[in-house]
Amino acid sequence: MRALFNQSAGKLLIGRQDSWGKLRLWSGFPKGAVVPMINAVAESIVSKLPPKEAVAMDSINITPIASASKGNWTAEQLKLAFYFYCQTSFGKLHSKNPQIIELAKLIGRTPSALAMKLVNFASLDPSITGTGRKGLSGASALDREIWNEFHADWERLTVECEQLRLHLLQENGLPVSAPPAGADDFQLTDFTGETRQALVQQRVKQDFFRRAVLSSYRDRCCISGVSDKRLLVASHIVPWCIDKANRLNPSNGLCLSAIHDKAFDSHLFTLSDDLRIVLSAPLKATKDVFLREVFWAIDGKEIELPERFAPGLIFIEKHRKAMLEAVA
Repeated sequence: MRALFNQSAGKLLIGRQDSWGKLRLWSGFPKGAVVPMINAVAESIVSKLPPKEAVAMDSINITPIASASKGNWTAEQLKLAFYFYCQTSFGKLHSKNPQIIELAKLIGRTPSALAMKLVNFASLDPSITGTGRKGLSGASALDREIWNEFHADWERLTVECEQLRLHLLQENGLPVSAPPAGADDFQLTDFTGETRQALVQQRVKQDFFRRAVLSSYRDRCCISGVSDKRLLVASHIVPWCIDKANRLNPSNGLCLSAIHDKAFDSHLFTLSDDLRIVLSAPLKATKDVFLREVFWAIDGKEIELPERFAPGLIFIEKHRKAMLEAVA
């Protein structure tokens, strides 16, 4: 299978390549359909990107003080710190963490200063403070501004932070790595630069969401407790195709095992406002022995709560409504 974006025609062309190397079209999609299609297949397609191209994204403007080592923290430093905070479990926010040491060196701060800043962010997190943990007081006005900026536009800030991280790595002559890719059968040879860039950005976003959700749930399924990452899914509560603004919001995610993710996505069960499992009528009536063993025992069970980014009730309500409508 091959794909080519014809910029002049404004269409994404999909087909097969014949023995002469020409693309024999199966269909042409209008420009308005390109982005949804890219979103749907990006994770599998991008895995074939060569390493050099896998990190190519739009250039960004870096201020001269992006990695200032003294004085007040810059906005860029804080964005990278919060980007890291979102993807790291609370118990790893200490100066001995090798990843904190690495990031601190990259942004020109000491590991202790970075660890302290990360715990400053924790003091702004309701999921942290709501459990009696206080984080570290002293969060600045700019800390709060970065917190609010992320929550207002997760997608833009995720891409911006990844671009900034890559810029600093390249500036310091350090190796640049792309997010891990999944297996697929697609070829990317005929994609143009614009389409490649969109696919790479999609992969960056998906990787951020997965890391943020799994780390919040301590890398364990919140229902079964399964901890093998090969079997874990960062499951959207409200599907990404329905709520674009919250596609990367970690509060719109649950860490589930593969079978629980599929059942949740199929509205075979949902959650109550107090985060207890509510089975659908069809699942309660199933005669499948395996499904009975897996799901009947968890009906009414409270999920394991995350360290941070607790499931948003507005997302839970939408999912529950969708389940009820599906069986109506």
